[in-house]
Amino acid sequence: MNATATPSSPTPLSPVPLQLIASQRNQLALQALTQQARVDLERLNVPPANWVNPHISPDGQPVLDVLIAGGGMCGQTVAQALMRDGIRNIQAIDQAAYGQEGPWDTYARMLTLRSPKHLTGPDLGVPSMTFRAWYEAQHGEGEQSHFHPATPGWTGLHKVGRLDWRDYLLWVRDVMNLPIANQTRLLEVSDLPGEGDSTLISAKVQDASGQRTLLCRKLVLALGRDGSGAPRWPSFPSLNALQAQGHSRVFHSADPINFDALKGLHIGVLGAGASAFDNAACALEAGAKVTQFCRRDQLPQVNKSKWTAFPGCLAGFEALDDERKWQIYSYIFSEQVPPPWETVRRCDAHASFELRLGETWLDVHARDDGVKAISPQETYSFDAIIFATGFDVDLLERPEMARYSAHIDTWAKHVGPDKATACTEAAGFPYLGHGFELKSADGEHAKALANIHLFNWGSTLSHGAVAGDIPGLATGARRLSQALLQHFFVTDANAHWQALQAHSEAELLNTRWFASE
Repeated sequence: MNATATPSSPTPLSPVPLQLIASQRNQLALQALTQQARVDLERLNVPPANWVNPHISPDGQPVLDVLIAGGGMCGQTVAQALMRDGIRNIQAIDQAAYGQEGPWDTYARMLTLRSPKHLTGPDLGVPSMTFRAWYEAQHGEGEQSHFHPATPGWTGLHKVGRLDWRDYLLWVRDVMNLPIANQTRLLEVSDLPGEGDSTLISAKVQDASGQRTLLCRKLVLALGRDGSGAPRWPSFPSLNALQAQGHSRVFHSADPINFDALKGLHIGVLGAGASAFDNAACALEAGAKVTQFCRRDQLPQVNKSKWTAFPGCLAGFEALDDERKWQIYSYIFSEQVPPPWETVRRCDAHASFELRLGETWLDVHARDDGVKAISPQETYSFDAIIFATGFDVDLLERPEMARYSAHIDTWAKHVGPDKATACTEAAGFPYLGHGFELKSADGEHAKALANIHLFNWGSTLSHGAVAGDIPGLATGARRLSQALLQHFFVTDANAHWQALQAHSEAELLNTRWFASE
C-alpha cells in the first residue's frame, strides 16, 4: 500500500509553524539571568552544606557518596537534586565532550523537541532557571524577538529548538556549578566490602590520563536512551545484526551519518516512528530520494504515553501494584507512538519522498555497490538504508554491567510466561525498587545491585516515564535523591546519634540565664 496514493484527508492542511533548531544567543542577557538565578538559589539556601558523613574504603581510599554515570539531561538533573538535598560528595561523568552529552547534537535529528514548550524539569522548581526564563531573557515575551528580527519571542515560539535545549541544559549546569567530568567513560562495574557489612561499588573509568578506579557508596546509571541496552538492529536471513553494524551502506538511526554524502542517492528507511521520519527528512533535505517502509497499514494516530504526563500519574505510578503497572505500559507499548505531525509534514514537503504502508522487509542483501531490500511485494535497490528500529532494553547488552547482568531481576519474572511472551519488550525491563535500585533475580550480588540505581528509560515499567521524558524528570530526580538521602541517613544513624549528643550550641549565652554545663 502506497500512502501517497491514498491521501487521508481532502481538506487543506494548516501551515506548519516556524521551527528553529537554534535561536541566536544574547550573552549579556544570559549573564544577567545567571546572576538572578544564583541569587534565587541563595535565597532558597541551595545548595545547603554537605551533611553526609565521610566514608573511606578499608584500605584508606576516599569514597564518593554518589557516582553518576552520564552527564546529560537526566544525569545532571540527578546531580542537581542531590546537591539541593545537601549530598555534595558526588561526581558525574560523561564519555562525550562538553556540549555533546545526550542526543541533542548527535543522533537526534528533529528540528524541535516533541514536548510542549511550557514544560519544566531541569529547573527543579526555580522559576529563573526554567527554559522559559532562559528564552525570554534573550528574546522577550512577545511574538517577535527584541534581540533578532528573524527569531520569535516566547509567545511566537512554536516548540523548543533542539540545540536551544542543549544550550539551555549547559546553562543550568553552569548556574549550579555541577561536578561533571567530560570525556570520561565508564568501563566496568564491580564491588568490594566497605565499612562494617556495607558494600562499595568500584567503577573503572577511562579519561585522557588513562584508566583509574572510583569508589562510591551509590552508583546511578543515567546513560541515556540506550543506557539499559543498545540500539536495536534487526536480523534478516542474508544480513544479521553484526554484519549490519559493520557495513558502510547500512546505518542505524542512532549512528553518525553524513547526510550531505547522500545527495542524489536513493535511501531506504525501515520504521515509522519519530526517528524514522527525522532521518528521512535529513536525507531528503540533503538532496536524496527516500522510500520509507512501515509494516502497519496506517501510522499510529494517538500518542497514548502523553496521557501519563499529569502529576497524579507521574508521582503516583510507582505506588501501583505490579498488575496495574504492567497493564498500563504493555498497553502503551502495544499502541505505539505516532511521529509528530510537524516531522511528517517535513518529509511530505519533498516530491522525492514515498511512504509505503503495510509493507515490511523480508530480507536485506548489503553489497559494496548498494543494498537490496526484499518485501512481500517487490525487491528494491537502494544506495544505502537506515534502520530506525529503536533501542532494546536488555542489560545483558551493557558491557559495564557484565558482572551482574545475568542476575538482574526483570519484569518477565513478575508477570508470568504468557504475558511476558505476549509483550517481550516490556518483559525485558528491569524490575526496580522504590529508589530505582536494581534487584537480584537469584540472590546473587543482591547487596551490590541494591547500590546501583537505574535512571533512564529502563526504569519506565517500575516508575513510569520519570527518568528520560521531560514532563516527569523533576519528579524522578527528586524521588531518587530522596531515596539516597534516606539511605545515607539511616545507614549512618549511629554517627548522627553521636553528633546529636555532642551538639552544644548554647542558645542563652547572651542572656543572664545562661548556665554553663
